[in-house]
Amino acid sequence: MGVTWEQLVVDAADPHALGRWWAEALGWVVVDESPDEMEIRPAPDRLPGLLFGADPGRRTGKNRLHLDLRPDDRDAEVARLLALGARHADVGQSGDESWVVLADPEGNEFCVLSSRPGPGPGGS
Repeated sequence: MGVTWEQLVVDAADPHALGRWWAEALGWVVVDESPDEMEIRPAPDRLPGLLFGADPGRRTGKNRLHLDLRPDDRDAEVARLLALGARHADVGQSGDESWVVLADPEGNEFCVLSSRPGPGPGGS
C-alpha cells in the first residue's frame, strides 16, 4: 500500500489573494481555482501543492506548522519577499539563528533559511 503527499491545506481569509501571493513568492502555478479555494503547485503535474481554503476565523498564537524555504541567497530572498508584502515575525527566536522568520500577508509564519554550504573540495 502506497501513499502520496498531495497538498498542504492553508486556511485563509482570502484564499485567492493568499494563493496568488504564495504562487508569486515560490514561482509556482495555479492549478485549480473555485469560489472558496485555490491550489498552487511547482508545475501542473508536480506534487505536493498548497491548497488555500476559505476560513474567516482569525488564528491566535504561533503557527503549529510552517514552511522552511532554502534560497541560494538568504538576504536577497528576504528582501524580495518583504517587497512582495511579507513582514518580519517574532516567534521567540533569540536573534542568533541562521534563518529569518517572516509572515505572509495573512500572518502565517515561515522561515527563510541560510543557503546550504556548497560541495567541498573534490566536488562532494
